[in-house]
Amino acid sequence: VVKELVDNLLQVLRLRLSNTFLPVLQEAIGVGSAFEGWSPCEPDDVIYHLLLPLKPPSGHRFCLEPLGSRWQMPAKDFRIRVELECSCGGENMLCFLHHTEDQMPHLLDILCTNSYLDAAKLTRWFQDLVKKAWETLRQARHYQMKVLPHSQSSCLLQVTGDSGSTFILEIVFGVQQGASDIFLTTQTAGDTDAPSTRWTESYIVAEVKFFSHMAKQVPCGRFHLKCLHLCTSILEGTDFSPYIIKTIVMYLLNTTPVTGWCRRNCIVRLADIMRHLHCCLRNKTLNFFFFGNAKMPKEIILPPEFQTYEPYNLLQHLVQNPAAHTEALRQFEEIQEE
Repeated sequence: VVKELVDNLLQVLRLRLSNTFLPVLQEAIGVGSAFEGWSPCEPDDVIYHLLLPLKPPSGHRFCLEPLGSRWQMPAKDFRIRVELECSCGGENMLCFLHHTEDQMPHLLDILCTNSYLDAAKLTRWFQDLVKKAWETLRQARHYQMKVLPHSQSSCLLQVTGDSGSTFILEIVFGVQQGASDIFLTTQTAGDTDAPSTRWTESYIVAEVKFFSHMAKQVPCGRFHLKCLHLCTSILEGTDFSPYIIKTIVMYLLNTTPVTGWCRRNCIVRLADIMRHLHCCLRNKTLNFFFFGNAKMPKEIILPPEFQTYEPYNLLQHLVQNPAAHTEALRQFEEIQEE
């Protein structure tokens, strides 16, 4: 329902933007645990996250510039510089590079700061588009939509149906890194002081593709997701984030014979996950899944340099903080006893 609603909304927006020199909206991609099928939240608390890829309009190009002064492992920060390019003789005869008279407002004028794509301006622009376009949707007869105040980096929508049921969806914007499954997104991990021209490397699309790929390989297409959901539920209230458990499950899916992911092996697989977590805690090491992983399925398209990156330890904080390491082991033993 969420995906159909957003697809219809984007179809209206694309039509309205078709003769402009503003970003080209691609098909939205459902990301995160809700779309992967293992959300640890109660149904009423689920937020549906969607990535909206952007492409430059005719006569423009996006240039990705790494911010060398800041390295937020495992995600790297970038700025996206918008440059004009010659479009003389193309479908749009107007060329911003060579004809400056009588030009309509365009990407650099509206959505950039000092020639860099600005997430805050982009978010406000998109929110305004959504408000104006909503009433034209056929679903508007059955759903009320409200744009919620949220942040400068994403658009949060509350949708209420005739029955009174409500769901929330969050749309973040992304620019694809080459032809890979890695995107630069406006998500800034809660860093409210981040400049609005900063974009962060994100692996959420690669993760969705990985789980979709594995669902086609295992005998019971959703059994591994039930294992992941159960383990995150067991560890709720501890310092073990759902992403830690998700990473462990991704590694096990990539190394355990797919025939082992079926209902009769339920206890064995759950024990494997908890055993792997205990081993990682003892060693204070859990490497990020997408760096230097020689067993990555070929369906997941990563930038070539990812194979040469040094492993990044998701449990580095336990190395640096002995007290946190002791507490993590205590919490694990408590869970194990229960």
